[in-house]
Amino acid sequence: MLATLLSVGAMAQPSQLNLRKGVTDISSQVYDLHMTIFYICVVIGIVVFGAMFIALIFHRKSRGVKPANFHESVKVEVAWTVVPFLILIAIAVPAANTLIAMEDTSKADVTVLVTGSQWKWHYKYMENDVEYYSVLATQPEQIRNKFNKGENYLLEVDKPLVIPTDKKVRFLVTSDDVIHSWWVPDFAVKKDANPGFINEAWTRVNQPGIYRGQCAELCGKDHGFMPVVVVAKAPAEYDAWIAEQEAIQRKAKEEEQKLLAMNMDMTELMDLGGKVYQSSCAACHMPNGEGLPGVFPGLKGSPIALGDMTKHIDVVVHGVSGTAMQSFGKQLSLKELAAVITFERNAWGNNTGDTVQAKDVNAVLTGK
Repeated sequence: MLATLLSVGAMAQPSQLNLRKGVTDISSQVYDLHMTIFYICVVIGIVVFGAMFIALIFHRKSRGVKPANFHESVKVEVAWTVVPFLILIAIAVPAANTLIAMEDTSKADVTVLVTGSQWKWHYKYMENDVEYYSVLATQPEQIRNKFNKGENYLLEVDKPLVIPTDKKVRFLVTSDDVIHSWWVPDFAVKKDANPGFINEAWTRVNQPGIYRGQCAELCGKDHGFMPVVVVAKAPAEYDAWIAEQEAIQRKAKEEEQKLLAMNMDMTELMDLGGKVYQSSCAACHMPNGEGLPGVFPGLKGSPIALGDMTKHIDVVVHGVSGTAMQSFGKQLSLKELAAVITFERNAWGNNTGDTVQAKDVNAVLTGK
């Protein structure tokens, strides 16, 4: 057994057996603090167990050793009180300095609002007109073992968070629904996302690269499908990326305004709606629309899908408080919302014949 453990240890990468040193000054401080305390614990363990084994071996009864006959010793009691106190002080000083540095989010160059939702992350750049959702990009066939697993299986997303190197980035972390936890080991950042509260964290990445993490809180049945991917770019590349994203999102808003004056036909709505349903709704309501009895309601023949169209739009756009039905008003475009609601009202034999348009969704979103 010992040989096996030693061989496994020899083959393992350092990060498999220990903390990562990371790519930030704070992560290096955390690693150094961890190793300092580890070595202190090792020395204490050697001293304590060494004394115990010496006593067991050389002062055992079979050797004729007679036990000392004393009741108490002031010197010994003072020693075992003062020595641990000094050790704790020696540990507390660097630990306090590191913790204070980790919590100092002042004078940030970039601020990002990180919002957890089941089961995706939303990023909003507070100084720029850029925001988007970041969703797991692993193919369903890999999850179901129909395709070989990729190198970054369950740790890849469609839109990673992009931040600049050599600049202080502050994260405001919150949640739309349940408690999540935004964790990137290479940054030594792990912050809970609590609904109704905002927690703060920060990082300053020293080198460009791709850094991966995941939700570290048990947030629901698809908890394992909620990765975090951060791309650190040089400041000039980051500025160019921000400008590009602002232009893309500005154009998308202009297109949505044009869409309000247009009507899509049933074929176009059903084609797009089917794709949106598979990516955003099928995990709970099932591809066949029958849901999971007792867990998630079905849409096939349901009162929502067959009933009042405005109420159906309201449920999809605003979600249902106290249930797993989340709000999709910010997650999908007006066109996607109109298409998926149309699909739900006409798929699986529902056949209401209703076509929901972008202007219908906008009316519910804006209350006009």
